[in-house]
Amino acid sequence: MSTDSPHSATSPTSPAKKHATQDRDDAPPPVTVLGLGLMGRALAEAFLRAGHPTTVWNRTAAKAEPVVAQGAKLAGSPGDAVAAAPLVIVCVANHDAVREILDSLGDVLDGRVLVNLTSGTSRTARETAERVERKGGAYLDGAVLAAPPGIGAEAVILCSGPRSAFDPHEPALKVLGTGMTYLGEDHTLSSLYDVAVLGLMWGILNGFLQGAALLGAAGVKATAFAPIATTGIATVADWVAGYARQIDDGTYPAPDATIGTHLTAMEHLVHESESLGVSTEFPRLVKDLAERAVADGRGGDGYAAMIEQFRPPAAARS
Repeated sequence: MSTDSPHSATSPTSPAKKHATQDRDDAPPPVTVLGLGLMGRALAEAFLRAGHPTTVWNRTAAKAEPVVAQGAKLAGSPGDAVAAAPLVIVCVANHDAVREILDSLGDVLDGRVLVNLTSGTSRTARETAERVERKGGAYLDGAVLAAPPGIGAEAVILCSGPRSAFDPHEPALKVLGTGMTYLGEDHTLSSLYDVAVLGLMWGILNGFLQGAALLGAAGVKATAFAPIATTGIATVADWVAGYARQIDDGTYPAPDATIGTHLTAMEHLVHESESLGVSTEFPRLVKDLAERAVADGRGGDGYAAMIEQFRPPAAARS
């Protein structure tokens, strides 16, 4: 029989047909991105680079022009955009904008997964999850711990919500960053991690700025301080894992220095700042916390015992 026969060309077991079906199965699935600010545009571009058919929507349509030029399809409304893909990414200015979008969707979310990468709080995560689920969708709350240039590369992105919603879309979501991390079923975890990391960032940066102000008062440029500061930050970073174990265990040994010893050095920082005319607000805050720890009987403990100054009162914790 000729290999050109119509039967062999159309047979369900034809290698050519099996290959074509495999190609379709392996094709990157379509995605939708709602919101095209700096971060939203970076998200859409990452999907496009990875070959995902990408539908976009933005309140100001002109902002879509760069990604449309790269192959994205511009939808005329949020509903049209959501209807175009099983996976919907939302990254807009705030949660008021998220709610407005959701309220406009009707039942088009039914059966789809919505991943919200708009910064918010644990409360807004819970509220948004309820709104999405009422419309028949599955909700993943997320947080981007990166600037737009990191998207599609080393960006750390957190997701929390139903595992059944995350797993099928994990390959597509990993396109956004090698640090894509699933935290668990609780929708609120991403927002909690996000604000915790932000607090860490501001603490480090404020410490650096305090030091730069001190040295600046003595005529030292911040650029001269930067390498020493970077070394100090790296040293402190090495302590974090050990402190974390102490916090989880509830025991606070002091192999290096006690809180009482730290308090003496904090007083030096306050006095030095005063003498140079530099603000004492930040060092006094740090010193006040340590003084309260000492008053609570923690002066002989290691620094990780300071966690008790940040936790809710014991009655609230119980």
